Amino acid sequence: MSDTTHHPHPTARTETFGCLRCGLTVAAFAPDGRRREHCPGCLYSRHLTDHVEGGPSDCGARMTPISVAVLRGGDWALVHRCARCHELTSHPVCGDDNQLLLMRLAVRPLAQPPFPLEAFGDL
Repeated sequence: MSDTTHHPHPTARTETFGCLRCGLTVAAFAPDGRRREHCPGCLYSRHLTDHVEGGPSDCGARMTPISVAVLRGGDWALVHRCARCHELTSHPVCGDDNQLLLMRLAVRPLAQPPFPLEAFGDL
């Protein structure tokens, strides 16, 4: 399979965007060829699609990574919340994403439970 068959617009693979949070210039396509939806350095994104209405968003605000979700097949997805309108979205994790930040998101519920850890001493 040639690259032009898999990607109808091979020149689009050189497209970049600037991260709203850290300023990193990011390749719009991940190493596996899928379109990237977030910065691999800080994991932040930009609200470009209104998933509730299904169309483009005029919000354009920063999307904060708040969690990871494990999909049925075992792949991870980043969960983002829009800083302006609070809409939630999820996008697949890319192979070159910051692994330390991903793990911090994954363990946050265990490190900061909604109840005092001392409660386990009484069990």
